[in-house]
Amino acid sequence: MNLTPRQQEIIEIIGTKGQVSISEIKKLLSSEPSIPTVNRDMAKLVEANYLKKLGAGRATTYVIAPYYQLFVPVSVSNYFDLDPDRRRAKTSFNHELIQSLKGIPLFTDNELAGLQKLKEEYQSNIASLSPTLYQKELERLTIELSWKSSQIEGNTYTLLETERLFKEKQEAENKTKEEAIMLLNHKEVITYLMEHKNLAQALTLRTLEEIHSLLIKDLNVGRNIRSRAVGITGTAYSPLDNEYQIRENLELMCGLINSKDNGFEKALLAVVLISYIQPFEDGNKRTGRMISNALLIADDACPLSYRSIDSLDYKKAMLLFYEQNNLTTFKTIFMEQNEFAVKNYFR
Repeated sequence: MNLTPRQQEIIEIIGTKGQVSISEIKKLLSSEPSIPTVNRDMAKLVEANYLKKLGAGRATTYVIAPYYQLFVPVSVSNYFDLDPDRRRAKTSFNHELIQSLKGIPLFTDNELAGLQKLKEEYQSNIASLSPTLYQKELERLTIELSWKSSQIEGNTYTLLETERLFKEKQEAENKTKEEAIMLLNHKEVITYLMEHKNLAQALTLRTLEEIHSLLIKDLNVGRNIRSRAVGITGTAYSPLDNEYQIRENLELMCGLINSKDNGFEKALLAVVLISYIQPFEDGNKRTGRMISNALLIADDACPLSYRSIDSLDYKKAMLLFYEQNNLTTFKTIFMEQNEFAVKNYFR
């Protein structure tokens, strides 16, 4: 929906004030529209799922709808020009977020049609490959996914050094042992996921812990759900610090993902929500990417390497979800990486 200046002003008023009545909105608008005019604007905004109507009659009030909060356009560059403590960020975990995502479609019909077309193209591509060529392409995807996922976490191996590590078992000079282990753990997980394609058919907490354990093996990181607070660099957002609440929200997340019919929605939810909940001492974003790929593989879609994304852009999109519960930027990355994967692997 293209908003008129007055409709945009209405949303800004409600965003600032919270729960507001029509009479209050009319008083705060810079113009002086009639009540019927404001009523029409409000009805259109409710119909578009931008506002939520509460109560009835004279007691009717309006709040910003979860759908709008999730997809309102944001200027990423302007947002991150501000220091973390100066951004109007949500600094604590939103306990209503997972439940609110239940009835929200994450993709438009056109977006879903485009993703489905990419999936069909991928299936056609792999059906025409010989076993030898398929293995070569899988090896290339494994190298590039392991490299990029590790680079996002600060690993300094180059793509060529990663290839040599995997193919020749030769570690790079002037790099830590832990960096090599991180990469090799990714390789093990990708191999495991491709050998167990139905692993995430129904997502469980046990699967999350299993994949996390493989990713952090020999890295001196605690396994299982954390029982103490963690901080995230570059944001004022603080994840949950209660083990029981973390576990409860992971169960809610698994239930939400399993309730979705579309594999792309499942994969998008997994990559952002696992990172948002931060259930483990370390390795959360890695686990999110691998579980997201497990869901794509279970849906016969192409796994994502994220090779073409700038690591900083990835982190900013994720921080925007942490701080504003806004999915627009990361959804764009997710869709672009689906197209990149299908157009660059298994062809």
